[in-house]
Amino acid sequence: MRKHAAATATLGRLVALRSIGALGALPRNPRTMLAYDVSLTWSTLLLLAIGLVMVYSASIAMAEASAHTGYRAWYFLLRHALFLFAGAMAAFVTFQVPMKVWQRLAPWLFVIGLGLLVLVLVPGIGKSVNGSRRWLSLAVFNLQPSEFMKLAAVLYAASYAVRKAPLLHAEQPLRQTLLRGFLPLFVVMSVTGGLLLLEPDFGAFVVIVAIAFGVLYLGGLDWRLFLGLLLLLPFALGAVLVAAPYRLQRLVAFLDPWSDPFGKGYQLSHSLIAFGRGEWFGVGLGSSVEKLMYLPEAHTDFLLAVIAEELGFAGVVVVILLFVWLLFRAYGIGRQAALLERPFASLAAQGIGVWMGVQAFINIGVNMGVLPTKGLTLPLLSFGGSGIVANCIAVAILLRVDYENRRLLRGFTV
Repeated sequence: MRKHAAATATLGRLVALRSIGALGALPRNPRTMLAYDVSLTWSTLLLLAIGLVMVYSASIAMAEASAHTGYRAWYFLLRHALFLFAGAMAAFVTFQVPMKVWQRLAPWLFVIGLGLLVLVLVPGIGKSVNGSRRWLSLAVFNLQPSEFMKLAAVLYAASYAVRKAPLLHAEQPLRQTLLRGFLPLFVVMSVTGGLLLLEPDFGAFVVIVAIAFGVLYLGGLDWRLFLGLLLLLPFALGAVLVAAPYRLQRLVAFLDPWSDPFGKGYQLSHSLIAFGRGEWFGVGLGSSVEKLMYLPEAHTDFLLAVIAEELGFAGVVVVILLFVWLLFRAYGIGRQAALLERPFASLAAQGIGVWMGVQAFINIGVNMGVLPTKGLTLPLLSFGGSGIVANCIAVAILLRVDYENRRLLRGFTV
């Protein structure tokens, strides 16, 4: 009996391996595989390295002109390097944690994230910058809870989809899927979205909603319910725009930034000028004019505009291709985990892909003038301690899923 069971298990593993090999997800011979995904690791390191160089280039003028930096040109470079070091240490620790532990911790991490979002809104605790209360002031740096909430949303949505899987599929009555499968997560995400809109942080709200519904859809949500949500989405966004008139003004400015280039269209118009000056191969590293106090937030929200001006179309294409490969590997790793019957790991990996993809798409779209201006950074590149650390942790979880996939294919346990 034991031999029969072992043979059956071996056959099942070989069938899984053959299916994965047919999809091009992993090499056909598991014995020759490395212990980690080299291409994913290098694409992430290249994005981080490009970000370090371009943050320094984009921030020199601001650092030299600001009294709080001590007029030191390398102020933001040093801080960004420290954030990268902190992110690398956090990623190393994260990689040691098995996915089954993340699955158990997911609801608690989400509750902690909600608590931090509430804490941000408490007067005297939350720190307000440029009219937005998004930070908790700590001794050494400012913590932005919404960045870590994106990661918590990925893990919680993946955990929820696994627990509620029998209620989400089309085989169930639609009413039961709606009330018992979808509605509880909708309520939780509505509370999260409300807290984010009170900060206000509309960009993080959009990303977290995309994560939640994207993971639910990947987890098998009834397509009829998902289609209904897509049809209701324009009405929900319209209500959010009407509730805050400044968002509607941003939309109008986005449609025609040149109608008010020194007012509501100021950021976008200068971003477009930077793209225009860059042409094919840029004006040269460090030679941007728009970063000389013309383009606001050049080292954070509009870093891609500086990349476009200094490195041109070629530089922007390299950045986009690196993100495309990162997303391709995220979905590939998630698919591998699904074929190995690891639903939580699969949804977590693909949820990280949704997060990185949606946020990068919005930031790139804003910089290019195809989307309204939003306060979202470019993942793995833009200046910001919380964002960099959260992104590094997310990539480490992605690598952990891939590592466990490879161990299973070699016949080990995880």
